[in-house]
Amino acid sequence: MTQLRATLRRALTAAGGAAAPLVLAFGWVRRAARVLGQTDRGGAAVRNQMAGLLGAMRRHRGSVGDLGPAVDHFLKVSRSYWPGLFACYDTPGLPRTNNDLEQLFGSHRYHERRATGRKGASPALVLRGSARLVAGLGTRAGAGTAADLAGVDRAEWRRVRAELDERRERRVERGRFRRDPEGYLKALETKLFQSRLPA
Repeated sequence: MTQLRATLRRALTAAGGAAAPLVLAFGWVRRAARVLGQTDRGGAAVRNQMAGLLGAMRRHRGSVGDLGPAVDHFLKVSRSYWPGLFACYDTPGLPRTNNDLEQLFGSHRYHERRATGRKGASPALVLRGSARLVAGLGTRAGAGTAADLAGVDRAEWRRVRAELDERRERRVERGRFRRDPEGYLKALETKLFQSRLPA
C-alpha cells in the first residue's frame, strides 16, 4: 500500500498542475463518501453537510476543467436521489444502501421459495408484494403485536386492499385477453353497446 502511495505521489508530481483538477474532483467524491458514511448524526445534519458540499461543487465546477461534465452528472444524480437519500439516518433499522435492500428482498424470495416449493417468485408476490414483503420482513424481525394491528387506520387498510384487488383484477383481465382475444374484445363491445342503451 505504501509503495502504491509513493508511486501515485511521484506520478502527481511529474504531472504537475495537470493533475490538480483530478485531485480536486476526487477530493469532492471522497468528502461525499465521508458525509454519507456517518452513522452518528441525524438526517438533517447530514443533509445540510451534503447540501454545502454540492453547493461548493457547483460554485467551483470550472476548477476541474474537462471533468466538469462528470461533476454535472454527480450533481444531477444527487438531486434525483435527494428526497429519499437521508431517510436511513432518521429511521433505525432502515438499510442504508441498495445492496442492503436487495439482500432483504433476496431473503424474502428465499423464504417464499422454501415455503411454497417453487423455483421462482410466486405470482402472488408479484401482485401483492408491496404488502406481503413488508408483512414477511416484519414477521421475521419479530415486529408488531396484536395491539399494533388493532390500532391500524381502517380507511388506509381499505385503500391498500382496494388497490391490491384492482391490480389482481387487471392481471385476470390480461389473462382472459391472452387466452381468447376475439371473445374478450366481443364481450367489451357488448358492454359498450349496453351502456349506451337507454335505461
